[in-house]
This record gives sequence, structure tokens and C-alpha cells, in this order.
Amino acid sequence: MITVLILMTLGIVIGWFIHKKENILKFVSKLTNLSIFLLLFLLGLSVGTNDQIIKNFDQIGLLAITITVFAVLGSVLVSWLTYILFFKKNER
Repeated sequence: MITVLILMTLGIVIGWFIHKKENILKFVSKLTNLSIFLLLFLLGLSVGTNDQIIKNFDQIGLLAITITVFAVLGSVLVSWLTYILFFKKNER
């Protein structure tokens, strides 16, 4: 965990020094996208080679859909309540 914090801090400090150099920022952006794609590919590879996940894929998928639906519904409900409680009064 300390390694993660050190690397994050180092990245922030270096980013602060180079934040006005657009050519470096474009390169870093492309490198970030490439890294994300590589990590997603490796995650898919890891899931595809795991027999336990493949055997229980239907149950995992159903659970994932259930969690997603309730997370979205909860977010919509909380957003609606926040709007009613804090912003609708200001419209009157």
C-alpha cells in the first residue's frame, strides 16, 4: 500500500511540473489509454482462463445484473430526493 501512495504522490509532483507542456500531456494521455486497454485485456484473459468463473458465469452474470439495476435505481432515487429537497424550493 505504501508503494501505491508513493507512486501516486510522485505522479502528482511530476504532473504539477509538466502540466503546461501539451506535447508531453498528449503522449501521457495516449499512454494512459494504452495501459487501460492492456489491463482490460489482461483482466479478460485472467477471467477466461479461470475455470471456476467460467462454470459459474450464469450465476455471476445474474448477480451482476441485479447489483447494477439496484445501484442505478438507488442513484436515481437519491438524485431525485436531492433535487426535491435542495433545488426545487429555489424554483418557486
